[in-house]
Amino acid sequence: MAANEIRAPNGEEIARSRAERVEIDASARGPVLHLFLSALVWLMLGSALALAASVKLHDPEFLAENAWLTFGRVRPAHMNSMIYGWATMGSSGVAVWLMARLCRSPLRNGWSLHLSAALFNVANLVGISEILRGRGTSFEWLEYPIEAGPFLAAASLPLAWAFIDMVRRRESGHIYVSQWYLMAAVFWFPWLYLTAQVLLLWFPIAAPAMAPVNWWYAHNILGLWFTPVGLAAAYYFIPKIIGQPIHSYYLSLIGFWSLAFFYAWNGMHHLIGGPYPGWLVGMSVAASVMMLVPVITVGVNHHLTMVGYFSRLRTSPTLRFVVFAAMSYTAVSIQGSFTAVPAVNHITHFTHYTIAHAHLGMYAFVTMMLFGSMYYIVPRLTNREWPSARLIRWHFWLTAVGVLVYWGALTVGGVEQGMELANPNIPFLDIVRSTLPWLRLRSFAGVSMTLGQIAFFTSMLWLLVRRPGQETGPTLLGSERSSPGSSVFETS
Repeated sequence: MAANEIRAPNGEEIARSRAERVEIDASARGPVLHLFLSALVWLMLGSALALAASVKLHDPEFLAENAWLTFGRVRPAHMNSMIYGWATMGSSGVAVWLMARLCRSPLRNGWSLHLSAALFNVANLVGISEILRGRGTSFEWLEYPIEAGPFLAAASLPLAWAFIDMVRRRESGHIYVSQWYLMAAVFWFPWLYLTAQVLLLWFPIAAPAMAPVNWWYAHNILGLWFTPVGLAAAYYFIPKIIGQPIHSYYLSLIGFWSLAFFYAWNGMHHLIGGPYPGWLVGMSVAASVMMLVPVITVGVNHHLTMVGYFSRLRTSPTLRFVVFAAMSYTAVSIQGSFTAVPAVNHITHFTHYTIAHAHLGMYAFVTMMLFGSMYYIVPRLTNREWPSARLIRWHFWLTAVGVLVYWGALTVGGVEQGMELANPNIPFLDIVRSTLPWLRLRSFAGVSMTLGQIAFFTSMLWLLVRRPGQETGPTLLGSERSSPGSSVFETS
């Protein structure tokens, strides 16, 4: 059918489409809320551990009397709580809902995803408890002991099967770009995790090869698990809310395939200066720079889709968080490409700059994208409005300002630290002292982000406990009440 022959749907088609969406949301309600609520619990625990670790950097005596709460245990417990508790479970919930909607297929066998959520929770409980007891591993992003690994690996299997089932039963033969990202992510995650577990813990390889495997995993779990889910969410929610198609389907495919091809080679740039073959590190540096291709492609596609609709940021909670996250993805990826260049890496390696870069990815991009997605999904699962626009505003500004201050402080402080470390005439203890103002600013930013998360947690609990019918009107970022049709139910 030619473009000028496309007709508007009639009333019967609109009603049928709405009924279909209601059925899909009802089928996903239990498993997705289970994943979301569990993720939020781990987020709050991870934030408390993060604050404790941050304060310890400029006040080493803080909680020092308890071995369970020493920095060497609190920080990895925080990281893994955020990675496998908050981000993994939250991303799983978002991915399930998106795939069901895109396939127009109600979720079947929801009990299997309840099992998946339970296994994730067991893995996180065992892993974090053992880390705090001093039994964590020495592998970054893989600190969970060997006992937690099978639970985490098993949790991903029902997720993959649910996706296969939904894609097989999809109503349309067309595959949307968001589905490309989601299908890839749900298979990349267990492949990455199982490979790392086998080579590092279950059947350990030779010690010199462990660092490359560790960084292959640590880098790719962000780029091939969290990033595809985040980009799938952006590609879904931005066009959905503004009511316009994505600017270019072909650009989105270039972004997907170039991400799949280049990202898997990136991790070795963390080993610059180490005792590893030059070709290994050099190939990773080249691939890291080539990541500018998918990053710029995706950034241009998102921006051109939003042109003319930026005013919607004032009223849509989802759009505000999602656009912030999409912009952060562009920023962190460009920063990562330049950080891989040896001349830059020579200054930034082993400094707080690396921590800033990681938080720009895991918080400004992944976490903010999850917040935006939940603002859209949860009302549709519960058929209830968010109770307070004020809490939404507080949530956004506290978290957005907090993460930007955090990133800015540690980026500037890290570059300064790296330049001082490169100067042999500066005593090491003086360099440590010079970082203290930046570390205190880091703790201040951490408090801001945590308060924002408390606002969101409060909103979620308030929404779930209030009785149906208590809603007094739609919730907007710009005002407490407004006319129907412009609420967070921007479009069904």
